[in-house]
Amino acid sequence: MAIREDQKPAGGWRRRLHEVVFQSDTKAGRAFDIALIWAILGSVAVVMAESMASVRARYGHSLHAAEWAFTILFTVEYVVRLVSVRRPKRYALSFFGLIDLLAIAPTYISLLVPGAQALLVIRVLRVLRVFRVLKLTEYLRESRVLSDALWAGRRKVFVFLLGVVTLLTVIGSLMYVIEGEENGFVDIPTSIYWAVVTVTTVGYGDISPRTPLGRVVASAAMILGYCIIAVPTGIVTAELARGGRAAPNPAVCPACQAAGHDADATHCKRCGAALKMTG
Repeated sequence: MAIREDQKPAGGWRRRLHEVVFQSDTKAGRAFDIALIWAILGSVAVVMAESMASVRARYGHSLHAAEWAFTILFTVEYVVRLVSVRRPKRYALSFFGLIDLLAIAPTYISLLVPGAQALLVIRVLRVLRVFRVLKLTEYLRESRVLSDALWAGRRKVFVFLLGVVTLLTVIGSLMYVIEGEENGFVDIPTSIYWAVVTVTTVGYGDISPRTPLGRVVASAAMILGYCIIAVPTGIVTAELARGGRAAPNPAVCPACQAAGHDADATHCKRCGAALKMTG
């Protein structure tokens, strides 16, 4: 995480501490971040292990002690981060500052609310610091390309999802009429649940059609499911191929009849004539 220049202490021991805690381009800073990431992964492993009844019964005391050891360690680290910045309040309210606080709070809350320590799995979010340690921030630009493509195709995806919801409602209602309560389709919401499970090809099997007509509809829904899965993939792929750009201007040049202009074009790219806006 990059800290703004006005957050860095002017000098002295706080400045040196800041370089170790927040800057991974130094040998000490890199070592600190790598050690921190391993500690985070270890603490998450402890929380997961403690949730397993067989492991908890055998190593419960050790896991509890390890959990508190990690919590104390992260508490000290959180305090050090606050001390090493010029404006502690600004860091405390930042994204990583809040994540750091949430990483230690559940253990202390569990003293008053039993079971709250299960929320400690939020510590895994702190591994996001690996982007800074391993210099992976350049790959965030590639994620921007994907997000732009998703945003450009949002209307098509929304219309598609609306159509799917409508289709699932129709299929579910149809199966309620065909199968009825005696075959497990006790109401329309339950039947729609069956339609969602079937069309998405999950197929839990907790509800299944018994009548011949119901099985025909179910078979059609299964085949339809494979077709539906491909549609949003095609939409996003098309936007990626187009670079996430907006759809072209549908206007046709009145002078030379050229089409395919940029979305924000006001004049023809071939002859320069003014385009007649259609929106």
